Amino acid sequence: MFAFASLLAIASAAVPQVLAHGGVLAYSNAGNWYQGWAPYNSPTGQTTIQRPWATYNPITVATDPTIACNDDGTSGALQLTATVAAGSEVTAYWNQVWPHAFGPMLTYLAECPGSSCTGADASTLKWFKIDEAGLLSGTIGDGYWGSGKMIDQNSSWTTTIPSSVPSGNYLIRFETIALHSLPAQFYPECAQIQITGGGSKAPTADELVSFPGAYSDNDPGLTVNLYTNAAQTETTYVIPGPPLYGSVSGSSAPAPAPAPTTVAPTAAPPAQTSSPAGSVTQYGQCGGSGYSGPTGCATPFTCTKVNDYYSQCL
Repeated sequence: MFAFASLLAIASAAVPQVLAHGGVLAYSNAGNWYQGWAPYNSPTGQTTIQRPWATYNPITVATDPTIACNDDGTSGALQLTATVAAGSEVTAYWNQVWPHAFGPMLTYLAECPGSSCTGADASTLKWFKIDEAGLLSGTIGDGYWGSGKMIDQNSSWTTTIPSSVPSGNYLIRFETIALHSLPAQFYPECAQIQITGGGSKAPTADELVSFPGAYSDNDPGLTVNLYTNAAQTETTYVIPGPPLYGSVSGSSAPAPAPAPTTVAPTAAPPAQTSSPAGSVTQYGQCGGSGYSGPTGCATPFTCTKVNDYYSQCL
């Protein structure tokens, strides 16, 4: 496919050799390909769905004012918006081969006020997380991470837009956080999309965050040291940021204490089970709390529970 192969090859060739850093160079959705912003080129004439960004260097402070979209929060002069159907997949492509295999992958949405995201300041929006993958297997010091999976997927990450998200204009924020050195390295980029055919489930107050504000430099998921003895046996990793969209019921005032009575215990959520054969490829997400995409794995893979929030085809 010339459109994408040539697009990514040209973009990758233009990547300056800056300490093996980089970012998202392109996007795809439903057969449509979108070249990203060229950060080291003149902004004059650039037109893309991606928000402008200036450098391949990482952000290393969680409260940096540019952490929303790796820019000053504003849209480009010739900003475009992609139309994306709720329930469809959006794939972001990093420069190849992405060099940082230790760290989480995260995807956020932020709804924009008005009839377009053009002109909306990314740092003033409220964001909610629709996808995450942290330590998938093994130990913190020598395990298989979301970013390693991204590398195995041709340096790309695919997120399904939840079918329950209300239609409207959004920024989509793909992020990888590299933990191979401290402080942690943040690599976020954003693109403008208009979601169509959506549902009616708005994110709860507990699921909404601001950038900056969503992370702290002291967050456990940002201060892990991969090279300690403890990291060689530790298998628990706390992914930074808010809970996943759809995973909490929201904040409300405590209900009055009920009169004494016998109450049946709340049933535990059902365990993730194998699903019928389908279209989700190896390592693709097929289940988890808040997930509303396809659940059937392509033959011969099986939908396997990793944790309450993430199941993948293995």
